Amino acid sequence: MTRARQDRLLALLVREGDWATAATLADALGVTPRSIRSYVTALNARVPSGAAVESGSQGYRAGADAASALRASGTDAGTPRDRLHRLVRALLDAPDGIDVFETADALHVSAATLDADLARVRGLLGGTELTLERSASRARLRGTEMAQRRLLSRLAHDEMDAGSFDLVALRRTLGEGSVGAAAFGPFKTDLVAELGALGYFVNEIGIGDVVMHIAIAADRVAQNRGLDAAVTEYRPAQQEVASIIAQLAQRHLGVELGPGDLQHLATLVLTRVVAPGDQTPVDHARARLDADVEATVREVVETAAAEFLVDIVYEDFIMRLALHVQNLQHRAREQAWSRNPLTRSLKSTYPMIFEVAVFVASRLQERLGIPLPDDEIAYIAMHVGGRLERSRHADQLLTATIVCPGYYDLHELLRSSVDRSLGQAIEVVGVETRIDPDWTSIDTDLVLTTIDPPVPGDRIVKIQPFLTGADIEHVQAAAARIRRARRLARLRAELERYFDASAFVRGLDTADAGAGAGGTGVEEVVIRRLGSSLVASGVIDEDYVERAIQRERMSSTAFTDALAVPHALEMTATRTAIAIGIADPSIPWGGGRVQVVALVAFSETDREAFQTVFEQFVEVFSERDSVQRIVRRATDFGGFLDELVAVIDG
Repeated sequence: MTRARQDRLLALLVREGDWATAATLADALGVTPRSIRSYVTALNARVPSGAAVESGSQGYRAGADAASALRASGTDAGTPRDRLHRLVRALLDAPDGIDVFETADALHVSAATLDADLARVRGLLGGTELTLERSASRARLRGTEMAQRRLLSRLAHDEMDAGSFDLVALRRTLGEGSVGAAAFGPFKTDLVAELGALGYFVNEIGIGDVVMHIAIAADRVAQNRGLDAAVTEYRPAQQEVASIIAQLAQRHLGVELGPGDLQHLATLVLTRVVAPGDQTPVDHARARLDADVEATVREVVETAAAEFLVDIVYEDFIMRLALHVQNLQHRAREQAWSRNPLTRSLKSTYPMIFEVAVFVASRLQERLGIPLPDDEIAYIAMHVGGRLERSRHADQLLTATIVCPGYYDLHELLRSSVDRSLGQAIEVVGVETRIDPDWTSIDTDLVLTTIDPPVPGDRIVKIQPFLTGADIEHVQAAAARIRRARRLARLRAELERYFDASAFVRGLDTADAGAGAGGTGVEEVVIRRLGSSLVASGVIDEDYVERAIQRERMSSTAFTDALAVPHALEMTATRTAIAIGIADPSIPWGGGRVQVVALVAFSETDREAFQTVFEQFVEVFSERDSVQRIVRRATDFGGFLDELVAVIDG
């Protein structure tokens, strides 16, 4: 557990990219500041000649050798986690089982300790179709070869950080002498090139996961543990991909994969990491689709567009998403889920897009029976985000007026430079060529002027007649300030309407005392506690609380390292209201820890406000200093509202 917390600390510092105090980091990890200092010492010990974590008067930040420290295997080979993984590998490598006493001696533990480890192995086997048998001094795993490979895959994921795949972690999983560990590097490069030559787009985010499965297959085949021959005929696409994998396995690994392995791996490639190229016509894509899947996805997309007021109903988007969902069905049958290292950043940076993806995933789960973990929801979010990025409205641009006294065509040259360099951020709607313009009549969002204005202002940016790189940066910064100020102004207006003093709880840390009873998690306890206030005031009913809990089970609503925003997917509240809970110290939530929980209940009439409140509220609480200020000073509802408004106003 200590090493896991060290890794979490370093990952947090890398993600923040700035200084953080020991107290702030302790809140995020649920430990004491003294523990943070000891973790920093241990992390720096992993890279004796470098610095994993830098220390200073402002606290701690990630050092130049942070990545090396995360990859370092460390000296924890005797930890329970490492011992558990070694025990599982021993069981997987021994068809006839292991001798408990001999294995205990090899691991330098007592037989009683190994018995306890075997009990933990049983806990790993849930959903794997494997069983652990014990007869006298022997223990063995029973189950299909495919089930054993799934267990190896689970171990590999457990060894790796945030879904990213690396050679060191794979070798720890398969063993240093593994044939498959060499599958990275040249094998992956050639596989991507060959797939590209066939006209496929390759998903680089998922390719590492597939290569890991190829590595596992190669290692098992080298031990004469190949899959049985396939019982179904190859489809043409499968045949093409299988042929590539067979050639590369021979070339790079010296392993001859059998028909069963090749068909399995070709299916993984086709359902995980490739998509039709841009030139693929819609009719050709539809020919590959199950009609029921297409109809279901179309219905779900149209419902999501209406529910969240987002512009995603496009034929190419529906086709690509439907192909993705059809592949999801194949992966679900194989229990071969794809990891997505962007899940956390997508959730915290684009909470609204992720929420649309959760809605789509929930409806697909209902209609197609596909259970979707967070990483798979993140892939749907990438589809949604890509479509929304393409269909952004021009009214998102800020308007601008250029003030440039006339001299030949200087003002036209300047306008051309502005359009070329800043056209994606602003739209020039007017040019003033007088030396004494009527400044009060200029009502655009920005004023770009080559002369000094009589009164400086936030929307006025002084630029040179010949646009420079520094001018471009100043205009972009001013545009960003204006956009943020507008977003937060809208947020402030909305929030002041929705908060209720009777739905404010300070001291959520006391709520987890009831967690764990009957399998109830902290999240459910807190949601019920905050929901009871809104139920008492008639804003929601008990059914809304239950649906908020169901939504939480689908995907954690901890959108930042400090804030959770539980809610139901349907907007059925009698009026929009937000119940706030403050936790000091932090409480566990969805695999992380949070200090602020905002149970949001939206009404149908406030559908348009959903995006403003949801996305900008998360933005405010993504700044750790702001969170600490609010948590420390918000001793009551009045104090919370005052501090929140102060943070919003800057």
